Amino acid sequence: MNPTPRPRTLRRAMASTAAVLAAVGSLGLVNATGAAAATPSGPPSGTCNPAVDTVWHDILNTQIEAVVTDFSAVNVTPGTTGQRHETLTRVNTVTTTVNRNTEISASASFLFFKVSATVGFSVQTTTSSTTTTTASTTWNINQPGYYGLYRGTRKVSGEWVEYTCARAGNIGFWVNTTPNGKGTYTTFEYPEEGTVSCASPEPAGTLRYAARQRLGC
Repeated sequence: MNPTPRPRTLRRAMASTAAVLAAVGSLGLVNATGAAAATPSGPPSGTCNPAVDTVWHDILNTQIEAVVTDFSAVNVTPGTTGQRHETLTRVNTVTTTVNRNTEISASASFLFFKVSATVGFSVQTTTSSTTTTTASTTWNINQPGYYGLYRGTRKVSGEWVEYTCARAGNIGFWVNTTPNGKGTYTTFEYPEEGTVSCASPEPAGTLRYAARQRLGC
């Protein structure tokens, strides 16, 4: 039995789509690195509406690291407890970057909104650095001991891609327009301040644990 022939209109549509994709590929817009498996999601479909859709950011991976940015170790002896004003020493810096560029454009800031949704907490979305203010705070310590006064954050870094809706006649197709096929980003959570001591253990991987390590406990 002969197979049922496809309607000519369907064959013409498939041929037109194949020609468009071939043309897009010839412009160097399709990522042909063979690393598609590294992309966790991508745009919701291969086609798009050029009159409505603009760009689509996708997060390839994320790394989260607790970073102590300012620190001071104090030895509180009996009779010296209570309020004390301390200025911490800067020991590390975290800065927002996109493709290693510290100037964050309005369009690139949308990338960081996607990062926030991915990691589950708010991160900086504009040009920012942990060096913008001095860590100088009044602390209330009511027990003698060896303490670490700290300020720090969770640094988030990784790789991303940007897809642009490219028009092909009346149809649009999402194409990867990221330089070199993928880019890099760095941002950080809003800073946290606190006190740690050798007398109290802290969960590994947390910012408080990183601060306690600086005490040499």
